[in-house]
Amino acid sequence: MADPKGFLNHGREVAKSRPVDVRLKDWNEVYVPGSLLPIISKQAGRCMDCGIPFCHNGCPLGNLIPEWNDFAYREDWTAASERLHATNNFPEFTGRLCPAPCESACVLGINQPAVTIKNVEVSIIDKAWETGDVAPQAPERLSGKTVAVIGSGPAGLAAAQQLTRAGHTVAVYERADRIGGLLRYGIPEFKMEKRHINRRIEQMRAEGTRFRTGIEIGRDLKATDLKKRYDAIVIAAGATTARDLPVPGRELKGVYQAMEYLPLANKVQEGDFVTPPISAQGKHVVVIGGGDTGADCVGTAHRQGAASVTQLEIMPRPGEERDAVTQPWPTFPMLYKVTSAHEEGGERVYSVSTTHFEGDADGNVQWLHLSEVEFIDGRLTPKPGTERKIPAQLVTLAMGFTGTDRENGVVEQFGLELDERGNIARDADFRTNVPGVYVAGDAGRGQSLIVWAIAEGRSAARGVDRFLTGASELPAPIRPTDRSLLV
Repeated sequence: MADPKGFLNHGREVAKSRPVDVRLKDWNEVYVPGSLLPIISKQAGRCMDCGIPFCHNGCPLGNLIPEWNDFAYREDWTAASERLHATNNFPEFTGRLCPAPCESACVLGINQPAVTIKNVEVSIIDKAWETGDVAPQAPERLSGKTVAVIGSGPAGLAAAQQLTRAGHTVAVYERADRIGGLLRYGIPEFKMEKRHINRRIEQMRAEGTRFRTGIEIGRDLKATDLKKRYDAIVIAAGATTARDLPVPGRELKGVYQAMEYLPLANKVQEGDFVTPPISAQGKHVVVIGGGDTGADCVGTAHRQGAASVTQLEIMPRPGEERDAVTQPWPTFPMLYKVTSAHEEGGERVYSVSTTHFEGDADGNVQWLHLSEVEFIDGRLTPKPGTERKIPAQLVTLAMGFTGTDRENGVVEQFGLELDERGNIARDADFRTNVPGVYVAGDAGRGQSLIVWAIAEGRSAARGVDRFLTGASELPAPIRPTDRSLLV
């Protein structure tokens, strides 16, 4: 235990954010660069090195959190980085994007603010890049086996890196023009600057991983042809089928899925456009959906100069503190969360449902009609007399995803079986019903967190390695049936 009295002597202190009026003028990450290192040693020292560290159970990666907290407290950054990378291929991604179920399971969090695990994690990896502790790990020998990975999100990249390091020749196929999946085009620059992805890709290239962009399996290249080329295949294509809103007026111009809107803003930052083809500038924006994707739309609209931003959520507003009876420690509680995007302005409206959209003579959306809802006999029901309309010249639908893409033909061409939830079915080794074809990430699990995606990529890699060689020393942190600690 680094500091036996750390949790008694120091309160929780998190990364400082840049002033709202400053950060809205650019797309850089919202946090003050370098603000963590002066405080992170004391924050890491708050870790109690518990006899049973429940933070391990909260994180599907099995991160060795007390160990790297100890090294961070002692400012032994090289050792901290080694412990961090022992379980996580991309801690700079998770340290910025994960909602930290590890902190919800922190033992200190029973009666005090939890250890700032995410902040410690991102401090360690940023320091590791700065000091050169992150280097390519090329395999000592090649196996002669080839693997194709479909999709370059966190699950696909994790599987590819693990299999490359095991000595297999790996090619990652991505239908977009750049590698990264939702990390590249779904996460706004202000949440994670894309330079973090770029340098990981360069590391993976140096290790031997090959990347093929602009190729959609099922359309540009038949799945059956891909199977003939490679000894094994990992499907990590995500759950990209967005949930729609079938109400009158959905066809009006100005109503878009979040993943039609967000990628274009990111493409501006990549230099593909001067201005985005879909912009919130000067418009009244309504975001339907109260989750992280909705918050990404809110922050993007603010930076594009929206006249107003309103976020709608059909569920009631969550509480601000954990309820010991309904959301007991160490489960991941559903609490009211104020993200950096919400700090920047806009209105959040709970317990409402959209009834229809209203447009002008040219077919452009102008108004959104809604009604308040309440639970009656366990079902959300409209409350009579609460109907109203709000201005809406740009509407983004951020209501989650329903499963993997079925339109590109991958499922049918491979002949894959689906489970009862519409995800690609797999066995204990992440193997589908088709020999040599494996699935990792949201395509098999359904929409989930980035830590689950990386954990699945690592676990599926072990299954593939064992299939190709008869045995494997790669780690497998989770089983396909494992679920998060939710209430």
